[in-house]
Amino acid sequence: MNTFKKIVVVACFSLIAGCSSVQPVAGGSWAGFTETGQASYYADKFQNRQTASGAIYKHDLPTAAHKKLPFGSKVKVTNVENGKDVVVEINDRGPFVKGRIIDLSKSAFSSIGSTSSGLIDVKIEVLR
Repeated sequence: MNTFKKIVVVACFSLIAGCSSVQPVAGGSWAGFTETGQASYYADKFQNRQTASGAIYKHDLPTAAHKKLPFGSKVKVTNVENGKDVVVEINDRGPFVKGRIIDLSKSAFSSIGSTSSGLIDVKIEVLR
């Protein structure tokens, strides 16, 4: 591949990567990153199953799935309707449903909203 073609390929990939709606804040750190959207919670069938990080999912632990945040990230999740919040640790990937930004453990979801609603509008903030 000649040099011009390499430059064009690199430029295209850079442009595509730059269009992502979820990126780390200045300095490459995710701390301070915020996002708004819907939160869901894990169905009972996932209890005791392995997550993408290798951890075993437990309903009673404050954990969550996010598409891109690094495993181990601490994230404050606030229910925008009632102001209640919970801090969770990212240990899985997902949710892969349009509009959903985070999938919470059942106990984490329950602490900020009613599981009978299924979904809640939230703001997430990555803590330092």
